[in-house]
Amino acid sequence: MSGKAAVQKAEMTFAGQAGNIRINSNGTRDPEFFLYSLDTGDKAQLMIRLVSQATANSYVINPVYNAESQLWISRGGLRPLNEPKCGFKNDQCPLSFQEQYLAFVIVAAVVFFLIVLAVMCSGVCVVRSKRREEAARDRIWQVPFGSLMKPTSKGQSASKYSLSSSITTSTRFTLDSKKETDLHAFFLLYNEPIAARKHTHRLYLGKKELMELRQLFVLDHDNLNKFVGICEDGPQFMTLWKFTQRGSLKDVIEKGTLQMDWFFKFSIMRDISEGLHYIHHSPLGVHGWLTSGCCLVSDRWQLKITFNGCKFIKEQETKTQKELLWTAPELIRNGDTVGTKPGDVYSFAIICSEIATKKSAWDLEEGNRDAEEVIYKVKRGGKNPLRPDIDVEEGEASSSMLLLIKDCWAEDPAVRPNTDQVRALVKSINHGRSANLMDHVFNVLEQYASNLEEEVESRMNELIEEKKKSDILLYRMLPKQVAEKLKLGQSVEPEAFECVTIFFSDVVSFTTLASKSTPIQVVNLLNDLYSTFDAIIDEHDVYKVETIGDGYLCVSGLPHLNGNDHAREVAEMSFALLAAIRLFKIPHLPNEKLQIRIGMHTGPSVAGVVGITMPRYCLFGDSVNTAARMESNGKPMRIHISPETNYFLTSVIGGYRTETRGEVIIKVVRIK
Repeated sequence: MSGKAAVQKAEMTFAGQAGNIRINSNGTRDPEFFLYSLDTGDKAQLMIRLVSQATANSYVINPVYNAESQLWISRGGLRPLNEPKCGFKNDQCPLSFQEQYLAFVIVAAVVFFLIVLAVMCSGVCVVRSKRREEAARDRIWQVPFGSLMKPTSKGQSASKYSLSSSITTSTRFTLDSKKETDLHAFFLLYNEPIAARKHTHRLYLGKKELMELRQLFVLDHDNLNKFVGICEDGPQFMTLWKFTQRGSLKDVIEKGTLQMDWFFKFSIMRDISEGLHYIHHSPLGVHGWLTSGCCLVSDRWQLKITFNGCKFIKEQETKTQKELLWTAPELIRNGDTVGTKPGDVYSFAIICSEIATKKSAWDLEEGNRDAEEVIYKVKRGGKNPLRPDIDVEEGEASSSMLLLIKDCWAEDPAVRPNTDQVRALVKSINHGRSANLMDHVFNVLEQYASNLEEEVESRMNELIEEKKKSDILLYRMLPKQVAEKLKLGQSVEPEAFECVTIFFSDVVSFTTLASKSTPIQVVNLLNDLYSTFDAIIDEHDVYKVETIGDGYLCVSGLPHLNGNDHAREVAEMSFALLAAIRLFKIPHLPNEKLQIRIGMHTGPSVAGVVGITMPRYCLFGDSVNTAARMESNGKPMRIHISPETNYFLTSVIGGYRTETRGEVIIKVVRIK
């Protein structure tokens, strides 16, 4: 047997230790292969079995797995590619955008970074600039107290609001005429007048407060008073506002000298509605403290609402009783000091009632109510709440305006019209016509000037009458010639008179009478007596010098010279006094008879005015003493005359008969 045949005969299959062993026709062993795979638990799992074919000299693959994903379970169930996507040399895939345009990306990133950096720097600069602008704007309305000057006549002479203003009326106020009060003060800021409102609390200005003040500073409307700024470093925290020359509407109404016709009233009401409408549609929102004292009148008769905004100040303030007269009842009940829009409409109605009646709110000056009572009744409310009386004459107010006022002060805030409606209704009352208030004011001022002339003439007549009364009183205290010189500011030099007649009188036993009377009775007695004497003196050319207790001193021949008639004038006056004293009755002592002694002397005398505060016309010389001695040494109800007077009466004048008394020694004077 050949080797080839032996090999072919050797083809067989038998069991071996490792399994079945197969010898093929070539005499070689056909092995059997097993393919294992690790599962998720790293355990070997049989997946494929390879069995050789004896005839075909090939292998048969016998899969053991159910799905291909079980074979590649360790790779997530996916079979690996035969070749990488980009090839084994990584040359079969296109380049990525980053790899293809890396240089451009780097350049773009750098440019973007620079742009962002520039934007950030610009933002920082803008923020800083904005902060600097805000700080600068804050410095505008933050006024140092040292910049405020008190108004003086000298300081105001350089101002257009000076005391020497060429046009003034009774309703215009100069700055120095306004006196500082507990609530207001007045200053000059860079030579411009301003009004300062004082506040009781010093407030911290945070961002919210500063923002509100910035908004308030830039607000500008024809019917809003301009906010100037605040002063924090003064004795008190103050808000500063533009000064108006004619004061507040409250001042104008209380002064009462301005003729306010219906057109003028309508113009003021229209200005208030316009200003209030602007406030309600501005960032301020509400006013809250609206009164006629907050409504200022400019020199062009344009009304401007002041104390706008400042909500953070009003929250800390407490309204006075007078300010509560304009406050809505619901705000009084709640103690709300900031205010609401319906509350402002209520205040508008109260101000309109003042304008319509030309009287202050609630007319407390003439009424029987006080502010506390009014506030209590308003706060109480009810079906018929208390409201001001509107008593106006026909033609002084429109019926439509009166109805609007009543709607605006309705008890229910929801019923009150808003400022849009109020503004439209006010315009409709004037039938939509535009009117020039200045032309109307000029006409009113012309009428006022005419009335003023009449008033000046009337006051002048009253002044003349009062001057006459004061002159009469002055002439009773001083001689007319002397009084005229003093009124002209001239000095009155002492004057010597060669010959005058001096009269002295005294009540006999006046001390006894006084002891029987009370002080009041003594005063009444002398008043009645001297009134009788004064009436008699007025009938003669005699000047009454003075009274000293019960003594009476008169003179004739000075300061008005009457030749030699002075002795006769005094003698006739003495006869009349004796006749009058015989008929004189003492009211409280009817049984007592009043008697007087009279002394007369003729001689030289010096007269002059003594004193400045209370000047007196006095006589000096021996003639005065001699006349006094004649009286003191005389007899009751007799006229004791000196030889000089006797000579004038019997020899110079004549017609008089005298009796010699004999020798009487009077100190160093010897008289026969």
